[in-house]
Amino acid sequence: MRYLLPAMAAAVALTVGVATAPAASHHHHERSQRVRTHLSLHLSGHSVLAGNGLAVRGKVRPSGRRRIKIVFRGAERGVVRTTTRANGTFAVRWKPAGVGSYAVRAFGVHTRRARGAVSKARHLTSFRQAGASWYGPGLYGNGVACGGTLTPGTLGVANKTLPCGTMVRLRYHGHSIRVPVIDRGPYVAGREYDLTEAVRDRLGFPGVGIVLADH
Repeated sequence: MRYLLPAMAAAVALTVGVATAPAASHHHHERSQRVRTHLSLHLSGHSVLAGNGLAVRGKVRPSGRRRIKIVFRGAERGVVRTTTRANGTFAVRWKPAGVGSYAVRAFGVHTRRARGAVSKARHLTSFRQAGASWYGPGLYGNGVACGGTLTPGTLGVANKTLPCGTMVRLRYHGHSIRVPVIDRGPYVAGREYDLTEAVRDRLGFPGVGIVLADH
């Protein structure tokens, strides 16, 4: 009897091992069958006026109906969820509530049949309208409030409230520039920015008017 018990235990262990092997093999096979997906993302524009929307489009390959999450990170955080059409495409509209720069990515949701995917980041800037003027002649050689000396080639803007060194992106009729706050002003009602002569020239700004600003 003492020889029989170890033999029976060995037989049971062998039986259990054989019984569980197909299950492990089945799960491994299921994981290997998940489809690797590719996700593309495109924006209808890379700048938008605050309060206006823009189109966000993309496609997942292989095609099929898949859940997509689009994440906007920047001045505010937004998430839009959608499902692709049968051909793998999707399209939504998004309206930024605040001004500033955003990075946009699309994420394909991981499922039992398809692996998750992440698109390349796309970037956009939301602008607002701001009154502006320019300054320089007669002040060259003088110091500016944030330190340094004003010259005809100085790139910067004056603003009454933004911290010194704040980088501000300005647009005017298709021209764009990103420059620091270097001075205080303007002190004329309805104007928020004073551009240096070099900034005015880069933008093709006439002198007094409206620019688009991301602050």
